Amino acid sequence: MANPDALLSTCWTSAGDVMPLRNGDLSPFGIRDRVAAAAEAGFSGFGITHTDLVAVRDEVGFPALAREFERHGITTVEVEYLDDWWCSGERRSRSDVVRADLLHAAEALGASHIKAGAGAAGDTVEPDVLRAEFAALAREAAAVGTRIALEPAAFSMMTTIEPAARLVRDVAHPAGGLLVDIWHIHRSSMSYQDLERILPPEYVFAVEINDGYREVTGTLFEDTFDNRLYCGEGDFDVASFVKSLRRLGFTGPWGVEMMSREHRTLDVRTATKQAAAAAADLLASAR
Repeated sequence: MANPDALLSTCWTSAGDVMPLRNGDLSPFGIRDRVAAAAEAGFSGFGITHTDLVAVRDEVGFPALAREFERHGITTVEVEYLDDWWCSGERRSRSDVVRADLLHAAEALGASHIKAGAGAAGDTVEPDVLRAEFAALAREAAAVGTRIALEPAAFSMMTTIEPAARLVRDVAHPAGGLLVDIWHIHRSSMSYQDLERILPPEYVFAVEINDGYREVTGTLFEDTFDNRLYCGEGDFDVASFVKSLRRLGFTGPWGVEMMSREHRTLDVRTATKQAAAAAADLLASAR
């Protein structure tokens, strides 16, 4: 039986001092150390970025990483991040390289899902094109035994989760669903009551919890990477969010996505331990 309080360490929680717009996204920590630290902290799920996946593939190979997951009791794997999957031209060409790499990694590692994005504010795409491209992506994921979890960021072309929920309903492919991150829900000013009304329960593939301040500091992108807080330390009412997702039938694992200037300065064992402990306390309080 699934553990309703199981936790997944998303990629940034164990990645160390990296921030894509500043110094890239290749973790300075070794992958074995990251997996061991996450497992010791109480995580049974582990997330990893495309850049780190390519490094693992080229240095030790995916079978070695799969053995590390098995040795440490990691039962849920998340790989990321695929964006521009609906585009054409140069953006699509770059996206397709990442797409092939993530599909390969997901198959080799038995990943639960591939995290996908929704572009940037100002992007536009015809609804028919978006539906057709998402359906094609879901079919490709299913063919290698994984799923696509679409995460509409508050700074993407889908500024709320509502159009993403409509998209997965319209496409109605069992391998095409949603990732629901409390940070983006809060920053889009959507109430948890509206969230329950909008989300199609059968397509909620992944959920991420964290906390933050009521007001944004800097750009939304800077705020999401620099100013998140551990669960229960901010203004997001994480317990009510968890209760809403539980009422919809979500049973985990709960992704813990922790990103902040302070968190990035910690060694990997301290970072994962603090993130897991705060999330576990929050889940217990929300029962």
